[in-house]
Amino acid sequence: MPTLRGWAALGAALALALLWVGFGEELLLALAVFFLLAVGLGSLYVRRAGLNVTMSRAVSPRQVHDGDRAIVEVTMTSSRRLHEAVIEDLVHGLGAASFVASRVKPASPMVARYEVLCRPRGVYRLGPATVKVHDPLDLAEFAVTAGRADRLVVYPQVEALEGTPTVRGQDPNVNTASASFSLTGGEDFFTLREYQQGDDLRRVHWPSSAKRDQLMIKQLEMPWQSRALVLLDPRAQAYQTPESFEHAVRGAASALAHLFRYGYSPTLWVGDADVMTVSSSQAYSIAMERLATIKTSRGIDLKAAVGRMRRSGMAGGAMVLVTGIPDESHLAVYRTLGRDYVRTLLMSVVKEPNDAILQFKAAGAVTVLSSSASKWAPAWQQAMERAWSSATAG
Repeated sequence: MPTLRGWAALGAALALALLWVGFGEELLLALAVFFLLAVGLGSLYVRRAGLNVTMSRAVSPRQVHDGDRAIVEVTMTSSRRLHEAVIEDLVHGLGAASFVASRVKPASPMVARYEVLCRPRGVYRLGPATVKVHDPLDLAEFAVTAGRADRLVVYPQVEALEGTPTVRGQDPNVNTASASFSLTGGEDFFTLREYQQGDDLRRVHWPSSAKRDQLMIKQLEMPWQSRALVLLDPRAQAYQTPESFEHAVRGAASALAHLFRYGYSPTLWVGDADVMTVSSSQAYSIAMERLATIKTSRGIDLKAAVGRMRRSGMAGGAMVLVTGIPDESHLAVYRTLGRDYVRTLLMSVVKEPNDAILQFKAAGAVTVLSSSASKWAPAWQQAMERAWSSATAG
């Protein structure tokens, strides 16, 4: 389509044509035809040139944490010579980057880089990019969508926590401050189950998969004390402000990453019908992406959901309950699931303990209190030193 200069040229052509009609001067007609041809040929040039443009994008890294920065590299290639091209790459929800490339040679890649401040958490779409090609006289431009869309996953912030819960090993008279299993699970075959997203494909049992015409996974026996549950309360009524909920999400992400790093297979529940067991790096990425997109909800029956989890046989060494302001519903969770876990940790976004927190303490749960303006790591370490273990990495 014509640019601003192109529309001006068309207006001039119309005015010259009217003057030619009035005065009969052939030079006026020649000028009018010249302007029309210039705009027309320019439009034909940019259309043909724009259709020969290709784009590619590289994002590094593709998974980042809230507050980190990602580098995006955009490469444009044209099979025809371009006088000028304007590239705009949109990061939906975060902003856009624009570049101008002049005198692009055929088959000569033009590379541009920009930096994205990844905040807040979430899943963002990058592109497709828009390329606007101009003719040499800047009378016409043609915009074309080039390249494909990419995803940028921004995980919640993760704090480096120190210390792990003390849980019993196989011998109930012996305690251990860390899980005693490898990240690939136990070595004894337990059962077969259907493939779930995030499962390690090396565990596929191919004979059974071929027989049933669907992927079947070898479920290996997991040591009981190596299991953990991270339960994030997503109910809006549990939080005073949106900042409180964001701080709770950061706490759940930090606890999940910490337990997984120390050898546990934590199970994450964030209000969904299903739970996610993190026993591999791929499963960890899926769980963190779920935390990246979690929002508050008002239609969740916490007591009923916990009852279903207990009927499924969930139990293990540690349970981490993350919420805003604890109340009777959280105490009900503790009474329902606490008996199936050796240690229970309550992470609450408050400054001072309320009656519910005092009841948690009296019942033997470890409490970690952190306001939305502070950090989880100091409160976590103090809790470990008081009630669990001061074990550190190594």
